[in-house]
Order: sequence, then structure tokens, then C-alpha cells
Amino acid sequence: MSASKGSAAGVEQEDLQAVEKLRGGAAEHGLDIRGAKIRRSSSRFCLGVEHGDYNGTELFGVGTNRFIWLAYQPNGTQRVRLFSQNFAGDGRVEFTLGEAPTKTPAIQQSWARFPFGVDAILKRDGFRLSKGMDGVVYGNIPGGGMSRSASLTVNLITALLDANGVEVKDPLKIVDMAQAVENVYIGSPCGQLDQIMILFAKDGMGTHYNPKDRTIQYVPAGAGAENMRIVVLDTGTDRPGLEKSTYKVRRAECEEFAGMIGKVEKDVRCLADVKDRGMLERIMGKFGGSQPHLCRRLDYIFHAQQRFYEMMEAWHKGDMTTVGRVFREDGIGLRDLYQISGPELETMCDIARAIPGVLGERMLGGGDKGAAGALCRSEAVAPLKQAVETAYPRSRPDFAKKYAVHVCKMVQGITVFEGLVS
Repeated sequence: MSASKGSAAGVEQEDLQAVEKLRGGAAEHGLDIRGAKIRRSSSRFCLGVEHGDYNGTELFGVGTNRFIWLAYQPNGTQRVRLFSQNFAGDGRVEFTLGEAPTKTPAIQQSWARFPFGVDAILKRDGFRLSKGMDGVVYGNIPGGGMSRSASLTVNLITALLDANGVEVKDPLKIVDMAQAVENVYIGSPCGQLDQIMILFAKDGMGTHYNPKDRTIQYVPAGAGAENMRIVVLDTGTDRPGLEKSTYKVRRAECEEFAGMIGKVEKDVRCLADVKDRGMLERIMGKFGGSQPHLCRRLDYIFHAQQRFYEMMEAWHKGDMTTVGRVFREDGIGLRDLYQISGPELETMCDIARAIPGVLGERMLGGGDKGAAGALCRSEAVAPLKQAVETAYPRSRPDFAKKYAVHVCKMVQGITVFEGLVS
């Protein structure tokens, strides 16, 4: 993994618009970002297995072009001074390196929990940083389903290390620290899917992660993928943090069930270890009567793993019809077996499913609220947009002015621009 270095030719209009936002925030809050680097981190689109990371499955996804931009540079002190244009009401966040405050209820309600958490975890893991920095943040990632928190955390960690001239040889260490910021400091029980898919994403490529040996492989999409489009359907709902959502309950259920299974199937430490159909039938026979809800969680993970390899082969061949079908089947499993979706998410899926040329659709991310996603042929994009614009406000009038449709492309996860801020 390495960040790509952006050139003038690679700068998009949205990057230039973000620069203006960053300049405005810096001027308003007395931050000096003249000559600063801009670190852009992507969102992500998981193709499989959603909710598989904390269950031990292999993972596959792409970086997508909804971003967080951070303009930053050392300020000659040990102080970190940051401002977020997205959370302007929180004002300027400021702390001395290695001395970020302990989390409080007030901090928990502020975006400051992310830089404070980054400082706490860097200190915990032995990084003694001495060069503070000024920075301004702006992002356009929706608030649920595309991993805004993971993008911000990865961005802040890599920017602080870069400002201090520190290179981490094993990029998975960045993943571990980014997860720890959310697990340990913030209290969100996230896995590592989001951080991996953002940190390692490459333009036009799928990222395959195998947790057994912690390896990353890049899988180019076959020729048939040229006509496929990734569409994110933001429901306009506000999703609370994972620590306040069904995600936390599902993770606890899966860990509980893995422990129960491990007492009768000695090789099982997580639900992903149940790969043999005979073992699945034994488990269902033993626990189906007493733990039907836990068996449903396992049923989803088991079959999602079976479909995963079919989807990977289809991706490589460019068979996007099969990729879309698997994506749809996973969505039905997430809705009916894993029971992690939500009514607004399913409204979006119902609308998308009725459009010719939509290959598959399902909820994205932590669940309950946020965004759904669709894979479709290019000619289906306009009809899909029109259908959402017509049907969604009628079905969900409370969100008629909040929803959005984002047509995305596969992009590099981390890009650093220089010379954009003068």
C-alpha cells in the first residue's frame, strides 16, 4: 500500500471545490495551510462479505469517489490545531501531541473524538510524535454505509505520521490502529473491513483480503465490467454510531454463538470457520430449536461465504450479471437472516430491484439506516435515478428533501496532492 501522489492533470473539479472549502475554513479559524499537502481518502463499497470482517470471512471491495480531504502541514509547535467544515459548530479542535483528553460525554458528541482518539492510540502504540500541525477537513461522504468514520480516521493517522516523517512499514498496522481508535477510544465495535478497503484501494481494481494470513491481493475486473456502474442510494436517514445500533447486537450475537459452537466443534473460533455443509447441519440440528435467531446469523454467513468465491470468479471474468446476482442474494440474506437492514434501506432496494438493467441491490455498511447500494448497467442509471426521485419521496416523505443518489467509480484509496493550496 502506498498513497498515490496527485498531479495537476489528476485533479478533478470536486478536488478544486474542496480546496476552496478548506481555504475558507483555514481563514475563518486562523489556521495556516498555505503550501499544505492535501490528503484525500476515499469511501468504500463492499462487495462481500458485508459484516464478514468480525466473523472471520474473506473480504472484497473497492474504493469509491466520495472523499474526505485534509489540508495539513507542520506548524512548528507540538500542538495540533484542526477544523472541520462539516462540523463547524464544534469550532477549532486543539491539543498537544500525546496529551489528548480522556473521552467525556461532550467529546463523544463532537467530531473531536476522532483526532483525540488518533492521538491516544498513537501514544499507546509507542509513537512519540513531536511535530504538531494545522489542518482543515472537508468531506462529502454520506453519514452511513460508505465508511465516513474509517476514512477520516485513516486520513488523520497517516497525515500525523507524515507530518512527523514517520513511515510505518506494515500498512496493516495503520488498519489496526484505525480500528483501535473506534473500538478503544470512541467505543464503536467496528471490524476492519472499512479501513482495509479504503487504505488499500486502487483505481479500477478490487481489493481481496484474506484474514487467515492477512494478505492483500488486487483483482482486476474483466472486460464486461466496463458497462457496470456503482450507485449509492443515500436514504437521508441519520444513523447513530455503531455502538448505538443493531450492529453492536449482531456482533455480540455472532461472538456468543461462535463460543457455543466451539464447545462442540473444536475447530470453530468464529462463524467463518463453519464452511462444511455437514458441520452446518450438525450445528443447526443441535441449536436450531433453542437458538433459532443465532442459527439465522450463521446461515447468512455460511451462504455468503459460498457465494463469495462465485462472485470473485465472476468479477475476474467480467461477468457482472453474476456479481450483481450475488450482491442481491447477499442483500436478501442481510435482510431476512442477519436482520440488519432497515425500512428506508429496503425501500431503496425495492425501487432499484424493479428497474431493468439493475443487476443487484442491498443495504450497505453497519445497518439500520444510512445508504443502500446498487450495481447496474450504464443504461439503467438514468431510469434508476428517475425511479428513486419519483417513488422514494412518496414512500418516505420524512426524507423527501434529504435523500441522494451518487453514481460512483472505483478509485485510489489515499491520494496526496501538493501545490493546490497557495
